[in-house]
Amino acid sequence: MAKTNKQIVIISSCKDDWGGSEELWGRAIPHFQLAGYGITVLKRNLNKRHKQFVDLARQGVVLEELLPELWILNSIKKPYKLLIKVFRRVLKTVKRDNALYFSDDYWVKKKLKKIQPQFVIVSQGINFDGLELAYGCSQLGIPYVLIAQKAVDFYWPSHFERAVMRDVYLKASWCYFVSKHNKQLTEEQFGMRFPKSEVIYNTIKVPRRIIPMPDTIHGFRLACIGRYFLLDKGQDILIRIMAQPKWRARPITISFIGSGADKEALIEMTELLGVNNVQFLDYVEDIVGLWKTHHALILPSRSEGLPLVLLEAMASGRTAIVSMAGGNPEIITDGVNGFVGQANEDDFDKAIERAWNVREEWEAMGKRAYTFINENVPLQPEKKLANSLLNRMGE
Repeated sequence: MAKTNKQIVIISSCKDDWGGSEELWGRAIPHFQLAGYGITVLKRNLNKRHKQFVDLARQGVVLEELLPELWILNSIKKPYKLLIKVFRRVLKTVKRDNALYFSDDYWVKKKLKKIQPQFVIVSQGINFDGLELAYGCSQLGIPYVLIAQKAVDFYWPSHFERAVMRDVYLKASWCYFVSKHNKQLTEEQFGMRFPKSEVIYNTIKVPRRIIPMPDTIHGFRLACIGRYFLLDKGQDILIRIMAQPKWRARPITISFIGSGADKEALIEMTELLGVNNVQFLDYVEDIVGLWKTHHALILPSRSEGLPLVLLEAMASGRTAIVSMAGGNPEIITDGVNGFVGQANEDDFDKAIERAWNVREEWEAMGKRAYTFINENVPLQPEKKLANSLLNRMGE
């Protein structure tokens, strides 16, 4: 790709090799390149061998580790490593000129001074875990936008850093949220309204077509897709529900699908409770193939933005049983295209019971879910994001 003086930097706060929060900006990159911009991605613990980053490199995207000193830390013996971590945390909370000094600030500004971008996109896994990365943009006077992929009711910004975080939001050219819930909760957490903001859907990676429902000769199969991370995804709630005698006696199986740190704990919990109507599967790339063998989606999440797996299930003609977390109730209407309950054993059990009582209607409800997606979710949200940003840059 020909070199250009026009540059956009994308900074990702995602700690995983590649997370769902990165799909939106990842798919927007070709649209920026068509407008004549070179792209650089900055990320902590950047795994350049991951398939998504290999593909981006082939597209001419420059990939850079945000904190190059981390490889040095990995080679230091454990006791000294702990001391360094404590020291970094202390640095992060030292006041300087009535503002907090962020430990990542130095590295962000160093990179940005070298690249000299016209614009920066800061993609956050939640609604404030990337604000320290945006702080350098603010200090250098480089225009930036914030993308928040989740907001959590029980996880609020630290009171030590809240004032600076608030200022980073105020100075942003624009703020994007993936659900109305996330936008409203963020406003409440920072005590201000965001006039320069909008809700934008994540991109749907699967083709929008109704996949025929599988037969029920061997019972009904529900897919619970997501990281094995209890604090967010709440799989333990579902295991307790499935341990009840009434669910043990019914022809229903839950497939837990994903990867993550809590998988072993969930398996051990299942064994302890003697639950035999659930199975644990690894993450699968073939979502279309998955829906050929499963009848509905089920998500007992404690916190969400707007789950990609929910959008994908609906686009495949599947109904869903979901919690009230994040934007779920913004796209699922109880009893119409799915079922909604609170993320606790009692209320979520009632939601599953309502679904079970009308299980012969799941196919029709899945079709209504498919219609909702076609009528409300743009075919290319990533293009909408790119156009919004380019308009703000005067393109």
